[in-house]
Amino acid sequence: MSSAFFAPARLSVACRSRGLRLCVGLAAAPWLLVSQASAQQSASSDVTTAESSSVEQASIEPTTEPATELDPLVVSATLSPRTASQSLSSVSVIDEEALRRRDPVSITDALRGQPGVDISTNGGFGKQASVYIRGTGSTASVMMIDGIRLRSATNGGPAWQYLEPRMFERIEVVRGPRGALYGADAVGGVVQLFTDKPDEQGPTPSVQLGTGSFNTQRASASLSGREGGTSYQFSATRLDSDGTEIRDGGEDKAYDNTSGLVSLSHTFDNGANLGLLGLRARGNNEYEGGDSDYVQQVAGVYAEVPVTDIWSSRLTLSEARDELEDHSDEPSDFVPATTVFDTETRTARWDNTLQLGDHELIAGAEYLEDKVDSTNDYEETSRDNVAVFAQALMDFHPFSLQAGLRHDDNEAYDEEVTGHLALGYALDDQHTLRASYGTAFRAPTFNELYFPGFGNSDLEPEESETWEIGLRGQYQRLYWDLALYQTNVDDLIANETRGGRSAPFNVDEARIRGVELATGLELDQWTLAASVAYTDPEDRDTGKQLIRRASQTLRLDADRQLGDWNLGASFVAQDHRYNDVDNDERLAGYGTLDLRAGWAFAPDWKANLTLENVFDREYATSRASAFQGGWDYENPGRAAYLSVGFNL
Repeated sequence: MSSAFFAPARLSVACRSRGLRLCVGLAAAPWLLVSQASAQQSASSDVTTAESSSVEQASIEPTTEPATELDPLVVSATLSPRTASQSLSSVSVIDEEALRRRDPVSITDALRGQPGVDISTNGGFGKQASVYIRGTGSTASVMMIDGIRLRSATNGGPAWQYLEPRMFERIEVVRGPRGALYGADAVGGVVQLFTDKPDEQGPTPSVQLGTGSFNTQRASASLSGREGGTSYQFSATRLDSDGTEIRDGGEDKAYDNTSGLVSLSHTFDNGANLGLLGLRARGNNEYEGGDSDYVQQVAGVYAEVPVTDIWSSRLTLSEARDELEDHSDEPSDFVPATTVFDTETRTARWDNTLQLGDHELIAGAEYLEDKVDSTNDYEETSRDNVAVFAQALMDFHPFSLQAGLRHDDNEAYDEEVTGHLALGYALDDQHTLRASYGTAFRAPTFNELYFPGFGNSDLEPEESETWEIGLRGQYQRLYWDLALYQTNVDDLIANETRGGRSAPFNVDEARIRGVELATGLELDQWTLAASVAYTDPEDRDTGKQLIRRASQTLRLDADRQLGDWNLGASFVAQDHRYNDVDNDERLAGYGTLDLRAGWAFAPDWKANLTLENVFDREYATSRASAFQGGWDYENPGRAAYLSVGFNL
């Protein structure tokens, strides 16, 4: 059972002329890394005979293979704990150590450049952000916090920019469709944020204070621990910044965020478990033409009971809120002085897990209700969705099989059936070959269906099918993962201009092809990670590239421990993207370098210094519409941040 709080077409890859060298490099890189790491391991005196023996005896069976930082446990891919190599999925994990070393200001900073992930922002410091996974739309991926889904029912996507990374222990990114597990919108993948679940007895306090460029002040405090069968986390954070200009010659746009978190759980002697989660973020965000007061809130309770030795049952009740109050500096007949968008999603989910030896069956039901309260007069202000789902995780070592099916019935867009099938084969103790097929759909948002003067109530949901083949190498100090995929999307929801105004409509088909390689190495106090991705997101009607998606991405991370010091660097590079459907508005590619250093200057005390965008690169990943002036949204330039923290 999950350890989280809540837990055919021919496949081909476009290795065109400009991407040929990249594709060849992707194919060769894993074997070069394996040979280099093997040579280093043979020469290293700290690799003991016992350690070597344990690696030789490792298998992909969940009962025998221990999880490591290079093969971590993930739950988002299957709803049940599996190592990354067992999940038969393309997954990335940003663990607590990496989050604390990099200390990003926002979740989008942590996700930028991760395999298959593209970020588009309207500036820095709380400005609107979109996350594209494998070239799918910004509303075609699911984001959850400890199993509770967070999004705006009006615009469809979550407000990524308002989530404070210091509130979370780890981030899981699953690339590929997960409609059979999570229902609507899990076309590109799933991002899940996890809060701390302490294992050690006793309290652990933590305090961190910092300051930096753009008059940025940052503070956080937390108390977590475990007393008997009860674990807890209480956290609070505050960020206040004057911000930067988001257009050339404009004024700095400020941002502030105050967040709080409460997480409690208790395990009884009979194995039953009860828990609750509450998270709230609120603040103010300035933008060109006005400012917004916002609230992001998640609340949930759950109960899990072992019904028999092989059957456990879990009931989860949750609520997520996205509230926004916009204030315009220049109100008019079309733009009121104040506009309110409040959305609420309430969910009841029932999961049942059967453990049958090496096999596992999961079945359940889910009820979800969306509500909208706005100063705009929506034709409909609520809708509900009823779903049933089932999944089988079968292990016939060296073969493994995963199959799932889900039926959704929504009062706004009728019924949808989604499914997935994944096959795995352990070539040997270190290499696993996988192939999968999955379907998913994206639900039209309230804005797309009902927004006055804009919505189209005849919209159909987007429907997709994805094929993927992958190969993973898992060693004691090294891993690599290579994946090739193709996604076809029918009834893609896009916008067109009618009578001078934009409106949504369905287009026939989009096709997204891609190849990804991710690798990591731990050796001689070094922690190294690299990923490279090539994506071809094409509108099949026009042959044009889908907007605001880069086709090539590279990310490199290197960290070194030197006694009381740690030093690190991250480099992210992307090629150009287009801001319009006709591919006339080209946004140039970019590369940024971040540096970091940490010093444990006293017991339980540490200072951290980060330098972002060291070479002060000017770049933009989105552009204002022609109606707004057609200027680029500028990202922050060079910045430095210093923090001092106590962690018992």
